[in-house]
Amino acid sequence: MTETRPPQPHDAGMRLREVAFGAVSAAAVRAALRLEIADALDDEPQTAEELAAHLAVEPSALRRLLRALVANGIFVEEPDGRFAHNDTSRLLRADAPRSMRYVSLWATEPWTWQAWPKLEDAVRHGGSVFPDLHGKGFFDYLHEDAPESAETFNRAMTQSSRQSAEDVAAVLDLSEARTVVDVGGGQGLLVATLLERHPHLRGALLDLPAVVDRADPRLRPGGALADRVTLVPGDCREAVPVRADVYVVKNILEWDDDSTRRTLANIVAAAEPDARVVVIENLVDDTGSLKFTTAMDLLLLLNVGGAKHTEVSLLSAMRRAGLEVGEVRAVNSTLHMFDSVVPAIAAHSNAP
Repeated sequence: MTETRPPQPHDAGMRLREVAFGAVSAAAVRAALRLEIADALDDEPQTAEELAAHLAVEPSALRRLLRALVANGIFVEEPDGRFAHNDTSRLLRADAPRSMRYVSLWATEPWTWQAWPKLEDAVRHGGSVFPDLHGKGFFDYLHEDAPESAETFNRAMTQSSRQSAEDVAAVLDLSEARTVVDVGGGQGLLVATLLERHPHLRGALLDLPAVVDRADPRLRPGGALADRVTLVPGDCREAVPVRADVYVVKNILEWDDDSTRRTLANIVAAAEPDARVVVIENLVDDTGSLKFTTAMDLLLLLNVGGAKHTEVSLLSAMRRAGLEVGEVRAVNSTLHMFDSVVPAIAAHSNAP
């Protein structure tokens, strides 16, 4: 039996240095994406000089960037000095089946570099730093002042949904439902996946007008699912003007408490008695990806004053809205599904 060596003081110091320099790792990933290094590197390993010629960049600086990426487990360096892909670096490619390109770009957008130094302020007063930084709320800033970042955000949300939609569809039983609405569902990848899996279903997608305008092509006029879906432009915090048997709410109840309260109340007010409300969220407890979820939790604090939920906090929010929560189950290593119903006493009587 191998004895585990307790951490030594110098190990702790180096670990702290690595954490303190964490912004360098994020910057290296963003640089790799913007330079399209992963797309330029195919199956055959290449030297830094060969890659630099293809990318029109300075060879020695590229080698230094690649060295930093390799140190973080992204790409590998062969014994002969050539660089090659590994499973992680392939996720940076635009054509990878489970590409993380836009998710990684979103996490390193220019506004994030302005916001993170204000984390101390966010912790002191417990809210978003965006109004102080930009004179307006996060989503107003995104859509009015940073259209490229807004597009990256939409692509990142679609990319994340693509990776989880099949997992959700596999565990969400809709055999007895006739209609399903994806509340705040972005470009509609989840509802499209559910409709493809259940040919008897009709669906609706509710999101902001600018988002719905760019819905999944399958859902737009002329698309394969267009005759089975309704596109509903709107803000679920203001109203949910859709009747359905099942309301799916995935990864949007992370705003401030008032927005979460109003969204759930609007769903309950719109729903018929016994309608199901299925809430799907990343939690900051009982998860296999605590570093990621706690980081997202702090990012939400910075940008909208929101928070990732624990199981207890999400159950509390749903019950305050009048929902009767039944089964709670894991969808995958990062997502949990909370299945609930609208009781007769709550339906149409819980508007915000």
